[in-house]
Amino acid sequence: MYKETGSEGMRILILSRNASLYSTQSLISAAIKRGHQIQVADHLMCNLIIEKGNPQLYVGLDPIGPVDAVIPRIGASATEYGAAVIRQIEAMGIFTSVSSEALLKARNKLHCMQLLSQAGLDIPKSGISGGDLCAGLVYEQISHEKAVVKLLSSTQGLGVILTQSKNQGISIIEGFHRVGQDVMIQEFVSDAKGSDIRAFVVDGEIVGSMIRQAVPGEFRSNIHRGASAFMVELTDQERHAAITASKLLGLSIAGVDILRSSRGPLILEVNASPGLEGIEGTTKADIAGKIISYIERHVNK
Repeated sequence: MYKETGSEGMRILILSRNASLYSTQSLISAAIKRGHQIQVADHLMCNLIIEKGNPQLYVGLDPIGPVDAVIPRIGASATEYGAAVIRQIEAMGIFTSVSSEALLKARNKLHCMQLLSQAGLDIPKSGISGGDLCAGLVYEQISHEKAVVKLLSSTQGLGVILTQSKNQGISIIEGFHRVGQDVMIQEFVSDAKGSDIRAFVVDGEIVGSMIRQAVPGEFRSNIHRGASAFMVELTDQERHAAITASKLLGLSIAGVDILRSSRGPLILEVNASPGLEGIEGTTKADIAGKIISYIERHVNK
């Protein structure tokens, strides 16, 4: 159901499965400070009525009230239905900070890597096998030793495995295939030394950046996995890569993960619903406020 606060300004709906999450609370606080009304709804509780000229959206048993803008916070486990809810909002003519198309492009790691590389942005060399028979061939194209095997829908480091050899990698790939999961084989970038950069983009500008360092013995630099984070100044190349990747995927709000390598910045991932806790805590920047300001500019247009 809805949680409503504030009494003036825009009427903003946040789609979030949990109103108490840091990111949701930060957005609520930033909006209230600017005099806006905020409602929070669980997108998996949304019901869609599809009709020519009359698209409707219900939250539980209640029709959605008047809304000026929507901020989707769609987790990886609810991508498809979340995108359908956003698509319904788009059909209703309501401004949304993340489009359904951009969410789907970013969330599918294979599709994202294809788009980035086609546009001339550098990425870790990646491949996917159509089945077990050709897994060895694809693995050899990526590496003769270590490689990263990851689920196409992995998030927060889950479903991401560093293999030490081709044989081990093929065994892991076969195991994922047995349970109906497609995986991507990706170059292991040893130059990064267990670190990556998160560049936070809002409306075509970098509003915060940090470097995350994995704990000893771990190659995944996710904060959820105990990594430490520090502010970092981006190079011109890194800044350009982050902004270009966001625009390419149609994301006005994005967290772009970059590896520093001997051949320059490599884009590891582009997040359509990046968390705010790590970036705000590390940089002390009001990232949520930047997001609300972006919405104000576009709704006022």
